[in-house]
Amino acid sequence: MKKTLFDKVWDAHVVERIENGPQILYIDKHLIHEVTSPQAFAELESRNIPLFRKEQVVATADHNVPTENQHLPIKDALSRKQVDMLTANCEKHDVTLYGLGHKYQGIVHVMAPELGITQPGMTMVCGDSHTSTHGAFGTIAFGIGTSQVAQVFASQCLLISRPKTMRITVNGKLKDGVLPKDVILYIIAQLGTNSGTGYFVEYAGDVFENMSMEGRMTVCNMSIEMGARGGMIAPDETTFEYVKGREFAPEGEEFEKKVAYWKTLKTDEGASFDKEYHFNAEEIAPMVTYGTNPGMGIRIFDTIPFDESPSFAKSLDYMGLKSGEQLLGKTINYVFIGSCTNSRIEDFRIAAAYIKGKKKADNVNALIVPGSQQVAKAIVSEGLQEIFEAAGFEIRQSGCSACLGMNDDKIPAGEYCVSTSNRNFEGRQGPGARTILASPLVAAATAVHGKITDVTPQEAEKEEASLM
Repeated sequence: MKKTLFDKVWDAHVVERIENGPQILYIDKHLIHEVTSPQAFAELESRNIPLFRKEQVVATADHNVPTENQHLPIKDALSRKQVDMLTANCEKHDVTLYGLGHKYQGIVHVMAPELGITQPGMTMVCGDSHTSTHGAFGTIAFGIGTSQVAQVFASQCLLISRPKTMRITVNGKLKDGVLPKDVILYIIAQLGTNSGTGYFVEYAGDVFENMSMEGRMTVCNMSIEMGARGGMIAPDETTFEYVKGREFAPEGEEFEKKVAYWKTLKTDEGASFDKEYHFNAEEIAPMVTYGTNPGMGIRIFDTIPFDESPSFAKSLDYMGLKSGEQLLGKTINYVFIGSCTNSRIEDFRIAAAYIKGKKKADNVNALIVPGSQQVAKAIVSEGLQEIFEAAGFEIRQSGCSACLGMNDDKIPAGEYCVSTSNRNFEGRQGPGARTILASPLVAAATAVHGKITDVTPQEAEKEEASLM
C-alpha cells in the first residue's frame, strides 16, 4: 500500500491498535517547560508512579522567564515559583534541564532543533501547542495537555486517535521580500483557522523544498494556527546537513545509517490524502494581520475586507480598524522580533541585513529577543549586535518574551505591535495590546520607518527615495 510521510512515521510508532478506537502511540522525545509540567509531576507523585523513561525527557525554562538580568532572582512571584518547581522536579526525577543560566537554555522549540535533539522520523510531544515546529524535520510533533504530559511521563506513550491527512502544495518562485512567515500566513488567510481541524498537514512543492530548515520550522510552527494537530515536511539533504554535527545528533557510521532510513521518509508516489490544496508562489506577497486570529491576514498592499458577522466587527473594534482600510503606512510604536516562530539566527540575519546603516524611527520601541542562548551568542559573534544597537534596537536575553503576556515584556494597552510571533489574539501580548503579525523583514522595516512598510524591492526603493 502507498503511504504518506505521516503514515510511515505514525505506523512505526504504534504500540497497539484498539479496534474502532484510539491507538497507543510510542513517543520518542518529550519536551517540557515550566508552565505545563508541575501539575503532571504532581499527578505522578499523588499516584506513586515513577517517571518511566527520564532519558527521553528534556526540559527548559522559557515562557515565564524575564529577558533582562536573568542572573538575578525572578521578581514576579508566580513566574519564580513555576521556574523553581521545574528545577526541583527535574532534580528529583533526574531529568535533563537547561534552565536559566545554562548555555543551552532557550525557547523549547528553538533549542531542541539547534542541539540535534529533534531528528527525522521521531514522534515528539510537549505541553505547548507550537510543538508542531519540529515537524519541519519529518517528525510527528504535536502539543499535548497537562494530563497527557503525565501520561507520557508514566508510560512514554499516548492513547490517541489517528488524525486525517492533508497535503498543501506550493509551487513556483517566491517574489523577493517574501519569507516563509508570509507563506504560512497567506495559506492560513486563504483556508481559515479551522481548515486543519482533525488533520496532520504535509507541506510539499518547490517552495518548501527550497526553504532553509529555519524557514521550514516557521511554517510548521504555525500549522496549529489553521487548527491542524501538526505539520510536516519530508526530510532531505537540507535536513541532513542541518542535523549533522549538532551536539546530540548521531555521529559517523550511526549517522549514515540514520540518513539511509531518513531518506525513506517521503510520501510514496500515488499515496492518497484525505484533503489537498494547491497554491501558486507568485500570488504570495508580504503579509500582515489585521484582526484577532492568524487567519485574518492580507497582503501588505491590500485593504481590510468587508464582513457583516458580529465576530468580525468585534475583532476590528478591538483592533481599532475598519473594513476598507489599508495597513500599509500605518504608524506603529512597538516592534517585536522573537518567539518560537522567528527567533532563530537566520531571522536576525535577515533583519540585520535590512537595518544595517539605518536608524529606527524615534517613535518606535524595537525589541530583539533571541530564541536561545546559542542564538544570542551567534548574534554577537556575527556582528549583528553592533548593527542592532547602532540602529537603536534593544537586545534582550533568550525567552518567549513579548510573544505572550506571561512575563514582563508586555505591550501597553491600545498600542499596535508588529510582531514576528504566531498569535494575535485579544490580549496575547498584554491586556489591550493590538498585535499585527508579520515577517522579520516587515518588522525590521516597520521599526526603521515607524510605519508598516512594503519590503518588496520596487516598493522599498520608492520608500528609500522618499527619505532622501
